[in-house]
Amino acid sequence: MGNSCRGSFKDKLFQTNNSKFSSKKDSKNSPRVIPSKEPIMRRNMDNQAYYVLGHKTLNIRDLYTLSRKLGQGQFGTTYLCTELATGVDYACKSISKRKLISKEDVEDARREIQIMHHLAGHGNIVTIKGAYEDSLYVHIVMELCAGGELFDRIIQRGHYSERKAAELTKIIVGVVEACHSLGVMHRDLKPENFLLVNKDDDFSLKAIDFGLSVFFKPGKNYIY
Repeated sequence: MGNSCRGSFKDKLFQTNNSKFSSKKDSKNSPRVIPSKEPIMRRNMDNQAYYVLGHKTLNIRDLYTLSRKLGQGQFGTTYLCTELATGVDYACKSISKRKLISKEDVEDARREIQIMHHLAGHGNIVTIKGAYEDSLYVHIVMELCAGGELFDRIIQRGHYSERKAAELTKIIVGVVEACHSLGVMHRDLKPENFLLVNKDDDFSLKAIDFGLSVFFKPGKNYIY
C-alpha cells in the first residue's frame, strides 16, 4: 500500500458539529456558548464513501474465527483464521482503517483486493477467498501458506545448488510474466513476499502482498 500521507481519511467521513451548542451561564448570568465536540456523519455524504470497500459486507466474525498472528506489515497484521462452516484454515490480513489516512491509502487498499481477484487462478500467486470490513479493519481472507517465507528458507539452507536456484528463479520470473501479461506491476518483489505452501517443498511458492501493486497499460509510461 502506498506511503502517501496527504489529507485525512477520517476528515472525509466525519466533521465537528459546530452547529450544535450547549449553553452555560457564568456568574454574570450571561450565556456562554460551547461548541459540541461530538463528531457526526455528514448528512450529504455518499454512503459508499463511508466504506473502504465501497459497500457494506458480512461480519467476518460470523464466518471465521481469527486466532494467532502469522505476520506483521506496515499497514496490516496477518492472522490464522478458520472458516466456521468447513473448519478449513486460511490467512487473514487485517488492515487498520486508522492507518488509511489519505484518499490514496484508501484507493491502495481497494486496488490491492481488486488486483488479487484479477490474478486469481495462477498457481504461484496466493488466492483470495474474500474481503470484509468492519468499523476498525478491512480484512482480506486468502489461502494459507504454512511453509513460511522464502527469505527464511534461504537463510536456513545457507545456499542452493545452481539447479535449484534456477528452478526457483524460473518460478519467480513466471509470476512476474503472468502479472505483466495481465497488466499488473507488483512493485514489491523480494524473498519475504514469496511464501511456501508446504514447508517440505521448496518450490511450492506463492507471491503475496499486492499492497503496492498497480495496474498499467503496455506502451505507456507509468509515473511512480
